[in-house]
Amino acid sequence: MKVLGIDPGTISMGYAVIADNGDDRPAVLSAGALQQPARSPLGERLNYFFRELLKIIDDAKPEVIAVERPFIARNPRSALAIGQAQAVALLTAANRDIPAREYTPAQVKQTVTDHGGSDKAQVQAMVKIQLGLDYIPEPSDVADAMAIALCHLRQAHLENLLAGGERNQR
Repeated sequence: MKVLGIDPGTISMGYAVIADNGDDRPAVLSAGALQQPARSPLGERLNYFFRELLKIIDDAKPEVIAVERPFIARNPRSALAIGQAQAVALLTAANRDIPAREYTPAQVKQTVTDHGGSDKAQVQAMVKIQLGLDYIPEPSDVADAMAIALCHLRQAHLENLLAGGERNQR
């Protein structure tokens, strides 16, 4: 299975394409952070992210897109902006007829670090270990995108196991 993980943002949007071919550990096929100047109009930034995500999808051909759902905290304005970036990611998936799944930050952290309240450094360290990287993925948007893709791979694996178990019980 090939997953495109997306960490939405309106200035920096992390992405990672990770493939799980049933080996010991998933492989990173590509990863990076799409960057836009903070002073650019929001519509221009979102359009840039849309166009760039389409290119990534067309090149990588993922089977599914995993997107982090915004965390609504003290700053509703930030949450709204990240929600707009999340919508761009979901729209991009729909534009290419690729299923999209959403995960909360706590779900991603729980899956990757075994603790839903982990900080960015812990996520980066665990992503490095689990993907067998010889570097800490940076910026943190890239590590988050890798973690989101890993979260989906684990969730899909669990769902497949449960579906097989249900079939065996019939």
